[in-house]
Amino acid sequence: MPNVTKVRVNGVTRSIDADPDRPLLGVLRDDLDLIGAKFGCGEGQCGACTVLLAGTPVKSCRLKMSSLADREITTVEGLAHGDALHPVQQAFLDRDALQCGYCTCGMIMCAVALLNENPHPTRDQVVEEMNGNVCRCGAYGRIVDAVLAASNSGKKGKA
Repeated sequence: MPNVTKVRVNGVTRSIDADPDRPLLGVLRDDLDLIGAKFGCGEGQCGACTVLLAGTPVKSCRLKMSSLADREITTVEGLAHGDALHPVQQAFLDRDALQCGYCTCGMIMCAVALLNENPHPTRDQVVEEMNGNVCRCGAYGRIVDAVLAASNSGKKGKA
């Protein structure tokens, strides 16, 4: 018996046939070829797999398909509009807020959610929000600077 779940991923309604206990991360990467979210720890602790669920950052490695019917999911691939990067993506590039890049997509998704809720956070608020994401290269200072730069751009746009 098929286990079809309808979800909206990056604005497109998809019918996904997947085991209800299967994590969203595997479906995104293996079935939908959306590889921005990465497998890091598999425990929801590192943030490399972060996506937005109805605008809220969630760890896709821990989110089961059974909880996603008719929900809106945004991945890092869904932030840009054509060739124009989302302002947070652009700020990460401009501020060199990445090194190996493994954590970058999860960091960007958390930053987008933060700026959608609080368009002008303080440095401390950015640090607190980004605390659930691990950067193995230690680019934290540049990451915080990028988020603050995006907040000052005045053109974040909703994800």
